[in-house]
Amino acid sequence: MHGDLDRIDQKILSELEGNGRLSIVDLAARVNLTNTPCSERVKRLERSGYISGYRATLNMDKLGLGHLTIVQVSLAATAGDNSLDAFNRVVKDIPEIECCLMVAGSFDYLLTVRTRDISHFREVLGDKINKLPGIHQTNSFAVMETVL
Repeated sequence: MHGDLDRIDQKILSELEGNGRLSIVDLAARVNLTNTPCSERVKRLERSGYISGYRATLNMDKLGLGHLTIVQVSLAATAGDNSLDAFNRVVKDIPEIECCLMVAGSFDYLLTVRTRDISHFREVLGDKINKLPGIHQTNSFAVMETVL
């Protein structure tokens, strides 16, 4: 962790990472502070950017999007022709793409793609992902189980 954070700040971050809906009362009890100092620390951590937001973790199976596929993307070229910028702009327009990571290695991007089933994934791959600018090759991996 960053050097500006003491043990209590680190504990606050850890507790909120596990459950962002903790009340200040519950959080203060978990980190052994009273409510006001705990609240002030949380506000300081938010202002300083250590806490960038709060969100709900959705049950994708219940939402009908239980099929997860990892897609490796290789672009035809990545130097000098703005292909990375072009890809970065338009990949955001595909709602089924849950995460897009530019990586160093033998391919350029790693995507996590959420769909209803393998048939829906095939549509997204063929009709959307493979039509993104600069695509040279994709490799897809169906996720069998999320461990962590």
